[in-house]
Amino acid sequence: METGIIGFPKSGKTTVFNALTKGKAEIGSYSSGALIPNIGMVKVPDGRLDILSGIFKPKKTTHAEIKYVDIALPPKTRPKEEGLDDQIVSYLSNVDSIIHVVRAFIDDNIPHIEQSIDPVRDIASMEMELAFSDLALIDKRIERLKTTQKSSKQSERDAGLKETIILESIKACLEEGTPIREQDLSEETCKIVDNYHFLTAKPLLVLINIGEEDIPNFSELEASFHSKYNHPNSEITLLCAKPEMELAQLDNSDAKEFRLAMGLPESALDPIIQFSYSLLGLISFFTTGSDEVKAWTIRKNTTAVKAAAKIHTDLAKGFIRAEVISYEALVECGTMTEARKHGLIRLEGKTYVVQDGDCITILFNI
Repeated sequence: METGIIGFPKSGKTTVFNALTKGKAEIGSYSSGALIPNIGMVKVPDGRLDILSGIFKPKKTTHAEIKYVDIALPPKTRPKEEGLDDQIVSYLSNVDSIIHVVRAFIDDNIPHIEQSIDPVRDIASMEMELAFSDLALIDKRIERLKTTQKSSKQSERDAGLKETIILESIKACLEEGTPIREQDLSEETCKIVDNYHFLTAKPLLVLINIGEEDIPNFSELEASFHSKYNHPNSEITLLCAKPEMELAQLDNSDAKEFRLAMGLPESALDPIIQFSYSLLGLISFFTTGSDEVKAWTIRKNTTAVKAAAKIHTDLAKGFIRAEVISYEALVECGTMTEARKHGLIRLEGKTYVVQDGDCITILFNI
């Protein structure tokens, strides 16, 4: 699972990346125009995993992970209507979701590219950049479909015509200012859209990077931004990135002490990581034992046999049934032995839809 971090120059994008990943990427390193992204892995915080590890005392505890990709947006080299540079689009096409870092802090030593601080303007400008990139891709595809129509078989022409109609409908909505993630698309249309990796179709987290002077008003500011920004498949939240990056370099006890002294919200980064996870419609199920307690990432509505394949393809091929108990029931009983005594471990078949927090043992035969 990959999340791309983008933002206009001087927004604090790489500072956010360092805070999330405990990384040490050079701040402002892209000012020369270098486009190689920074990449870091982050464990998804999940207190349930820690409690399960306390019950089973395994040799190893494995959290779900997110890959963050810090992608530079260099100065524009072509007209705005053509969208982002091809290399940037290529990087963003491969991510599953996007974090847009928006500058709200004031620093006279770091001038904003627009010479003023206006988060609402910057949110709209970035959405427009992403939309122009999608529109350019749609135009190219429609033109290609029209070019191949005459030499195609009837079945291919029919499919091409259907695809053209879908793309033109999506294009019309984009031109009216509605990103693809907010368009009411059918399941069949979504399958076609997925093949193109449209940028405005990706779930979006807007991250407002506030200044240290705004920390005392964090809750009020967050409520204000929430009232202004309410869109499907999107979230908005606040972060004071600079001190969070500095705290990320400390051990947990020292970081907690400094956080309290600075008045920063506790676990300011955890909600951002959780947003990255939940925006994609992801849940976790657990496998437990004395060797390892592990969180596995799947999409909502995943069946037991597909969840088994996530662990190992052999488990799916030889799937017999799944032994399932909810996290809450297992914790209440304290041990799997007690859970069995109370008849709380269920036997489920291939079509069972795995729920968030299920603890699962796959029974199989090859």
